[in-house]
Amino acid sequence: MADEDLGQLLAAGERAAFHGPPGRAVDALSRAIERAHADGNADAATAALWLLGVALGACGRYGTAITTLTPVLDAGEATGDGSARLFGALAAASLGSIRRQLGRHAEAREADERGLALTDGTGEQSFACLLGLAADAVGLGDAGTAQDRADEAGQLLPERPTEWWRQRVRYDWVRAEIALLNEDPAGAVEAAESAVERAERSRAPRHVAKSLLFQGVAQIQGGGDGTAALRRAATLAEGLGALPLVWPSRAVLGALLAGSDEAESAASLGAARSAVLAIAADLPPGLREDWLARDEIGALLGS
Repeated sequence: MADEDLGQLLAAGERAAFHGPPGRAVDALSRAIERAHADGNADAATAALWLLGVALGACGRYGTAITTLTPVLDAGEATGDGSARLFGALAAASLGSIRRQLGRHAEAREADERGLALTDGTGEQSFACLLGLAADAVGLGDAGTAQDRADEAGQLLPERPTEWWRQRVRYDWVRAEIALLNEDPAGAVEAAESAVERAERSRAPRHVAKSLLFQGVAQIQGGGDGTAALRRAATLAEGLGALPLVWPSRAVLGALLAGSDEAESAASLGAARSAVLAIAADLPPGLREDWLARDEIGALLGS
């Protein structure tokens, strides 16, 4: 099994995870893991495991993603090896993101703190954990901590604006979240539009979809019309099979159109319910019950 073949599999998996339908990454990365183990290439296997966890999470396969990422974090904490610690921190940040999306913000904060403890305070892994901690604080309603952590993460961004496109998009998402928490819809719209522009320039449709979701929600909070942004977010997410973006974009759009376009409202709410149930199907029993018991999920399923 040639190293070049392994490199091609990793590249194909990374490209699909961040620039295409994340489901396409799963096969390439699963094969990369097998080849890396066969070649005795532990670093490549760890990198592929992290990317696989990212792709699974982006598809909404949260249970499988947690099972994939947890050993990467554990291995990072159990060894002094630099590569293991780097990917352990990245895995922690990815686990934090999944926990947040499940509404478990305190658990997300714990994961991000574990990841940050593996870093030296610099680099992509430190940025990911700090930004995760900012998002955790938003979910916990702590605007001050959220801003402090976001500022710390922002200080790690390279000076050249063309570097770290994905990190900059995610930074704008958190800026939008903090602005929404502070009831500053204009600031949230500005941050979301910045994220949309950067993600489009980077040809990253899943990141475009999430940025549009923030834009639509911010426009609504500001008293504007967010339907165009939400429709585009939903359409992109559905084309990518990105269930974590399908359900909120469709749910908000469906609620927004109730009373004005009953047919589109019903179709959007139905799509949101299907996405929520598909996500639930991949969760272990305890997490599945908690997910379905969330207020917004219960309201959606009962509507």
